[in-house]
Amino acid sequence: MLGIKRLGLLAALVLVGVAPAAAAQAAAQPSTQDTQYLQAVHQVNLFEITAGDLAQQKGQDQGVKDLGAMLKTDHTQLDQTVQQTASQLGVELPNEPSADQQAVIDQLNNASGKEFDRLWVTSELAGHVQAIQATQTEISQGSEQSVVQLAQTALPILQTHYDELVQLANQLGIPVPQTSASGTPSPGGTGTESPAPGGTGTESPAPGTGTESPAPGGGTTETPAPSES
Repeated sequence: MLGIKRLGLLAALVLVGVAPAAAAQAAAQPSTQDTQYLQAVHQVNLFEITAGDLAQQKGQDQGVKDLGAMLKTDHTQLDQTVQQTASQLGVELPNEPSADQQAVIDQLNNASGKEFDRLWVTSELAGHVQAIQATQTEISQGSEQSVVQLAQTALPILQTHYDELVQLANQLGIPVPQTSASGTPSPGGTGTESPAPGGTGTESPAPGTGTESPAPGGGTTETPAPSES
């Protein structure tokens, strides 16, 4: 009889332990902002890995080849953290770049020589500005700490890539698109998706005056500039 009572007590204790655990798991569900950022930054990484390969294969200037290799390495490493974080939070990630990002990849595949270098640098500049803005949005508006920390890690990486791209553009005589300082694109929004996070550094690209910059998917889009960090 005593054994039956003890079993009943143990069962009650187990149930008491399960309830808080289930509640904690439910409370840990990422917000829409967190989910969209994880999905967007993963697509950015997929794009950058592919674009980095293309830069090494098709770039005419050695600087394009070298920066392509750097971006591929950084984004491959960053994506390992993205996938791990998404797995822990139960967030399903896309398995390919966005339609706009794929359009840029198609353009790069069809370009060669100086045309390729110019298209690659220009699209990377525009994409990195957008990715920096999306990352800053996650840092300020995200609610899941692991995703916010991921964004805090990604931000200096993206900023370093942008700085390297600006330097390369200046060397090649490629105009650097000026950007508007207003507005912040949503990481999961529609329209022009941004290719970009991966490197180290702390300097953020300085906002310029408001003109249109080329979108990663072709055409132009008004691109807000990242704020100083």
